[in-house]
Amino acid sequence: MFKYLGEISDPKDLKKLSSEELTVLAYEIRNFLIQSVSKTGGHLASNLGVVELTIALHIVFNSPKDKFIWDVGHQAYVHKLLTGRMAEFDTLRQYKGLSGFPKRHESEHDHFDTGHSSTSISGAIGMAIARDLKGEKHDVISIIGDGALTGGMAFEAINYLGHSKHNVKIILNDNEMSISQNVGGMSIALNGLRTSENYNKLKGTTKSKLMRLPSLGKPIVSLISKLKDSFKYFVVDGGVFFEEIGLTYIGPINGHDLNSLTKHMEMMKQVDGPVLLHVITQKGKGYKFAEDAPNKYHSVGKFDPFTALGSSGKLDFSKVFGDTLIEIANDNPKVVAISAAMLEGTGLSEFSKMYPNRTFDVAIAEQHAVTMAAGIALQGLKPFVALYSTFLQRAYDQVVHDVCIQKAPIVLCIDRAGMVGNDGETHHGIFDISFLSHLPNMTILSPKDSEELKFMLRYAAEYTEGPIAIRYPRGGAFKLESTLPESLLPEHLVVGEKTLLIATGKMVKTALEVAANYYQPIGVVNLRKIKPIDERELLEISASYERIITLEDHTIAGGMGECIDRMFKKNHIDKAIYHLGIRDEFVEQGDMEELLASIGLDVTGIEMFIREVENG
Repeated sequence: MFKYLGEISDPKDLKKLSSEELTVLAYEIRNFLIQSVSKTGGHLASNLGVVELTIALHIVFNSPKDKFIWDVGHQAYVHKLLTGRMAEFDTLRQYKGLSGFPKRHESEHDHFDTGHSSTSISGAIGMAIARDLKGEKHDVISIIGDGALTGGMAFEAINYLGHSKHNVKIILNDNEMSISQNVGGMSIALNGLRTSENYNKLKGTTKSKLMRLPSLGKPIVSLISKLKDSFKYFVVDGGVFFEEIGLTYIGPINGHDLNSLTKHMEMMKQVDGPVLLHVITQKGKGYKFAEDAPNKYHSVGKFDPFTALGSSGKLDFSKVFGDTLIEIANDNPKVVAISAAMLEGTGLSEFSKMYPNRTFDVAIAEQHAVTMAAGIALQGLKPFVALYSTFLQRAYDQVVHDVCIQKAPIVLCIDRAGMVGNDGETHHGIFDISFLSHLPNMTILSPKDSEELKFMLRYAAEYTEGPIAIRYPRGGAFKLESTLPESLLPEHLVVGEKTLLIATGKMVKTALEVAANYYQPIGVVNLRKIKPIDERELLEISASYERIITLEDHTIAGGMGECIDRMFKKNHIDKAIYHLGIRDEFVEQGDMEELLASIGLDVTGIEMFIREVENG
């Protein structure tokens, strides 16, 4: 079915193909990706956009000797195909299967584990330093998107790179801009001149000789420099920024023209020092549905490749958040929404349409988002900052210093709290309770269902004593029965005899299922406010039980269970307490049911644990 793709087991095989055969290979890769990802789910549009770029990389450079570092890494599927992993694609993002991101344990061609944004240039500089200290000879290449380049860490790395002059190659995959007028023959000629070894030697020699001339040397060099800068501003356009920092800039070039890509990569290979190749690509290239709606096809579940994706029609927690915030903002003009390149993912798309002047997307800059929110809050407005749990980690310092110390009354809306499934270790939100619960002035809320999320958002909108974090899971929203609606107090949902399950968030639903199936009565408490714990109420509920088991899809260390432990010790109560959650390990990728079962957090695993503690 695939004439050329099926024969590629190593990047070296690409070098045997003609230009025409490589063009067919690119077509085959796109067809394979559409068919394969439609069955497993995964990141589609971004990978369709880098087909020619990845082929060119492997033709010009020599992996694994040369090191490729893919920023974020969700666009590395083509790289995986060309490095011998085609047969494993039916396991993509599945439990124990092929990762959706680069993984060093998976292949010698993966040199740096990624999954979060804006790290590749820093990693590449580190590898280049190690290479030079060890006296080795190879190239280190960072492939970073224009979105990832908005992250502050990427700018820090580029700033250092321009100063240090380490030999690092950067490919800027720009899939948001149109191809500008300076793409073409003139651009190729100018880029060739600026990367020529003889040209750079001549430039250095000329400046050195001129500076030796008495009186005239310095003014002439200054004049030439000004003329050069004027010319550079005229022909380089967007590359001036990189040139001024200290990088050699090449581009922009058409990222779907394989011949142009290989020519320009050969140019950048000749540069002895930091160099950036600016490549313009189109997300979803070659698949009409993805070209028309790249955001919808960014990360997809299983789908019919012959039918355009529509709205799932399912109500999820992100949409509940977005819809409720609109209702709150309708009545409260002080409410504003902030996100970090995740308006759609966090459910803020409709809010941004209704209130464009009260919506702030700061790009991939969580640190800036949180501190900006503090500034807004301290001036009397009410910012709701919507971030994925795993991305909030990047703004920890700002939460401490700019929010908690000042008691800035912002609302941290923590989406994707807990495990998220197929994206794996880098995306599970399993640390937020740990790094927030020990911060003074912080309140942490965790709704059991969609109705509690709505109530907590309305409560937070009126709260002025300090910051509130509301953590809620990924996936379909649901509604559970309530014994104490519209309250933050611990909710005694089921009365039992000897064993009490204290659960938070979506684990409350699981606890109720356990209680309904277990052979003897088990109590269930919904802990809606993790910090500060309502001690009197929780102590009163737990007094009649012999043992307590806490449930959370969060790390046990520093989690909700340990907060309860400390409460009992503080009140000098000796009670048998056991914790079920994520132990000292990272949880891999897989369907949620498989992952929960693998760590004993499904109904069967919890029942087995209860029997064990009952039997001593």
